Amino acid sequence: MPQNPQQDLPLWTERRSWGAPRAINPQKRDGFARDRSRIIHSASFRRLQAKTQVLGLHESDFYRTRLTHSLEVAQIGSGIVDFLQRNSTCREGVAWLPSAYLMEAICMAHDIGHPPFGHGGEVALNFMMRNHGGFEGNGQTLRILARLGEHSERHGQDLTRRTLLGVLKYPVIYQDVVRKDEAYQQACWHQDYDFKTLDMRPWLPPKSIFQEESDVRDWVLSPFSEQDQQAFVAFEASAEHHAKPIYHALDTSIMDIADDIAYGVHDLEDAIAMGLIHRALWQDEVMSQPVFAQSTLFDAQQITQWLFAGNSRSLKRGISHLVGAFIHGVELHQQQRFEHPLLDYQAELTQPAAQALCVLKQFVWDHVISIPEVKSFEYKGQVTVMELFRVLWSNPERLLPRSRLAKLDAATSESERMRLLCDYVAGMTDDYATRVYAKLFSPYYGSIFDRL
Repeated sequence: MPQNPQQDLPLWTERRSWGAPRAINPQKRDGFARDRSRIIHSASFRRLQAKTQVLGLHESDFYRTRLTHSLEVAQIGSGIVDFLQRNSTCREGVAWLPSAYLMEAICMAHDIGHPPFGHGGEVALNFMMRNHGGFEGNGQTLRILARLGEHSERHGQDLTRRTLLGVLKYPVIYQDVVRKDEAYQQACWHQDYDFKTLDMRPWLPPKSIFQEESDVRDWVLSPFSEQDQQAFVAFEASAEHHAKPIYHALDTSIMDIADDIAYGVHDLEDAIAMGLIHRALWQDEVMSQPVFAQSTLFDAQQITQWLFAGNSRSLKRGISHLVGAFIHGVELHQQQRFEHPLLDYQAELTQPAAQALCVLKQFVWDHVISIPEVKSFEYKGQVTVMELFRVLWSNPERLLPRSRLAKLDAATSESERMRLLCDYVAGMTDDYATRVYAKLFSPYYGSIFDRL
């Protein structure tokens, strides 16, 4: 097992465009700081400001978008790193913790592959692509960072190896883990398919990356031993469901916890501000749980007072207290399964913190994400995505921008053409997809001066 992170640094700051590791020049800007800058200034990151997190973008300018969510995940992620550096008793693991620049780069990049209309759009694109390699938001994130980003013609944003390792949340290939039953693999959609009556629940994608980026995964994992590489890409098979990846790297484990905290706590804040959740419901379903009622992690009664005091200052104080408590509930541990520390060390929530966060996430799911008022927007977004995909595939010469059409014409297979069209639709914001849909299907909307 490597003992000195500094000796490993040239390998982990290498970029695919280099071809070989270079010596570290201390007078040059930190490689992870460059990654962070490339992500912040990328078009894909900016587009997150117009992509749905949970609540509709046009409901209020207070509610979170994918962009504000990503920024908050980055802040929480760097907060976890700082807490572990100062408090973890696992000092060998602390030496391998990411820098603040690296952690923020990974967290800010983690959602840039998500399509319009949140997870609804993700399921819709997977349905359209399921016979051609599928679609999954995390897989699209890796594709953007390593292939499509504007910084490099061949290597996307051309990020360092360790940043890509941190973003590689599910290091398995779609075709290896997708369900193989006939119902899932049935013939692809056709021209008279009625998307409006389609039950989308069976078409959730497997957590994975695309076959097209398998070479990127192999490059990222190449510094590890053969044994570590084989173990890291293992998955749990299932007869009835998609197989599930088992492992992710140290940096990914921190990002994943930060994402869960943001999901459970910040979406709760939006729901309280919107009036979807009231004090009585909170007390009945959250405060009654032993993990809250008997908590030593935080003062549950005081948090309740802050959350439902009826003013934004108290609400923010309660939310901040929850976030801080969960950060303080993170610890480092060693799995004893991998040779390399970047794979073997993991960040985890303590059992009380994990149970409390699970209660919050379920509460938000039950009373915010799954309610008809929110699901109706998800449904509308799914139909929009599928209808756009179908009409653009059927009429590319008439409807696609010339630059996109040229890429499709240069493709050598139907699957490659489908993937390129999927890239185009997945890159749309909610507003852009809605405007294109209205222009194509509403006789009274749009103009020849609207640029596609």
